[in-house]
Amino acid sequence: MSIDVYGLSRVVGEKGVLPQRARTLDASLPCRESELLIDVESLNIDAASFKQIKDEVGGDTARIAARIQDIVRERGKMQNPVTGSGGMLIGRVKELGVRHPARGVLQVGDRIATLVSLTLTPLVIDEVKAVHPEIDRLDIRGHALLFASGIYAKLPSDLPDTLALAALDVCGAPALVARHVRPGMTVAVLGAGKSGALCLAQARRNLESRGRLLALDISQKALDALSAIGLCDTTLKVDATQGVDVMEAVSQATGGQLCDLVVNCASVGNTEMATILSVKDGGTAIFFSMATSFTAAALGAEGVGKDVTMLVGNGYVPGHASLTLELLRTEPALRQLFETRYV
Repeated sequence: MSIDVYGLSRVVGEKGVLPQRARTLDASLPCRESELLIDVESLNIDAASFKQIKDEVGGDTARIAARIQDIVRERGKMQNPVTGSGGMLIGRVKELGVRHPARGVLQVGDRIATLVSLTLTPLVIDEVKAVHPEIDRLDIRGHALLFASGIYAKLPSDLPDTLALAALDVCGAPALVARHVRPGMTVAVLGAGKSGALCLAQARRNLESRGRLLALDISQKALDALSAIGLCDTTLKVDATQGVDVMEAVSQATGGQLCDLVVNCASVGNTEMATILSVKDGGTAIFFSMATSFTAAALGAEGVGKDVTMLVGNGYVPGHASLTLELLRTEPALRQLFETRYV
């Protein structure tokens, strides 16, 4: 008998639909033979999703908690109906199904971070203990189920949990940057948050002192923090929803050459054209923002006649967790920035 690798049996009322696309999941107990049961401690909500919810309820933490609880209660998972995105979690292994591949690798009591989206993770929230709006995080009491196909990372003993969670939440971003940045490139990163900082740090390594790094954000304070620790050569304070203005700023900063690669880590929508217009013909755009409309990106590039390769950052690259944690271990200034912002 084959095991339910992808969690199809947890989908409610939609035969053959994968959990991420499903409207509702069954998050009830008991844990099944191909699943791993987690006592959840914290949820790290995707930045675009958290911002949308915070704006919707006026920033009140009690209403943020209530809105997230309503979504999870209704859907059996954390999938923002507006942005479609979720996040990830940390918790402690409570039970290992007899046919789960982590059996013999993990032990009951191990603390892990899930590296698959909350949009496909069956979840129950019993209580929200605290909301941390400055870092898009909720501390909760509840349980979640990880399917046999779900990836995870054991929480490292040498890094604080909150630090590891902040980095692992976006670990696919620097890992994909590592694949595509080469010495001599001009690289721009749109968004000065945690994924942006990690992408800049990895790009700096790949460039090997041959190339140029631009950081773009609407917050001068965030840009100054990145510049102060040497993560970029140039900062541009821009509104990424204004594509032409961003292109003109990038063009001026690059002597009209534009960029070989632009990485979009913005947490707001309508930033597709700022990304595309900042890339030179034949260049590459990587979209990590969950606020991205891929229809807008594809049609927008076509509409302006831009020959650009567009990549979707899917959050998984082999070795992404270890690469990202190693960045924090070996870049003291980057670690200090994360500890100041996210711990």
